[in-house]
Amino acid sequence: MTLSVRKVAAAAALGAVLTGCGGGAGAPQGANQARMGTPAASGPAGSGPAAASSPSAPASSASPQAGAPARVPTLAPGPGGLTPVFERTRQRTEKTVALTFDADMTSDQGPRAASGEHFDNPELIAALRRLKVPSTVFMTGRWAEEYPDQARAIGTDPGFEIANHSYSHHAFKSPCYGLPALDAAAARADVDRAFAAFKKAGAVNTVPYFRFPGGCYDEQALRALAPAKVTAVQWDVVSGDAFAKDPDAVAEQVLAGVKPGSVVVMHCTHSAAPVTEQAVEKIVPELRKRGYRFVKVSELMGK
Repeated sequence: MTLSVRKVAAAAALGAVLTGCGGGAGAPQGANQARMGTPAASGPAGSGPAAASSPSAPASSASPQAGAPARVPTLAPGPGGLTPVFERTRQRTEKTVALTFDADMTSDQGPRAASGEHFDNPELIAALRRLKVPSTVFMTGRWAEEYPDQARAIGTDPGFEIANHSYSHHAFKSPCYGLPALDAAAARADVDRAFAAFKKAGAVNTVPYFRFPGGCYDEQALRALAPAKVTAVQWDVVSGDAFAKDPDAVAEQVLAGVKPGSVVVMHCTHSAAPVTEQAVEKIVPELRKRGYRFVKVSELMGK
């Protein structure tokens, strides 16, 4: 199967994962509209006409700061105070890459978890530890509630940082792959509720970053999120691991897309992305062979 065909298949799987189980993220739906007149930062501060002007100290909002490291790089707010958006940092010499993992679970999937469906993936986390790959996990509050021991273990391990992927995995912009949509007030409350779930689970390595469910956002969503004082984090490399059955295909797609400063989106949800751990086992040594160093989003953004 050629790479282009695999990308088409990955896009189809993405739609299935978002509408079928509420997990996953892919090419930002409506992102072009969102970038028009908004602070979408696809590189370090100041790189591009709509980028935030400069990195800033961590947001002062109490929710994301609870238990967070003393100083975490963020982007300054965009025009009119809009939430800034980070996708990758454009580095010409240093080969760094951030592997990010969405720990997805919708607010209504408790019965499926109770019946034995695994929205977690402890084997993946174990592999990242063994391979010594610093990683950022974008976690939903519902996932933290379902797996508090794992949330605490990840959130107290210096090799990881936990970022916010909402509480309910509902959409902040509609349409968004069939996800239920939140209004502005509910969106802000959803973000706060997720941070509260991380704190309750005992996760301390939390950072003031947010990833939109489905990757869907527009100017209205950025305005609604602004009071939370977070930096929205997107990606420039889609792994295609959603419902994938071939780890080699996932690895090939990641390896073909990574550039210095890339952010790769993958998943920490075994039921929706069952071959991610095997793909990571192939991706990591190959990228290291190519001279890449793995970093968390906070380190990448700090550059």
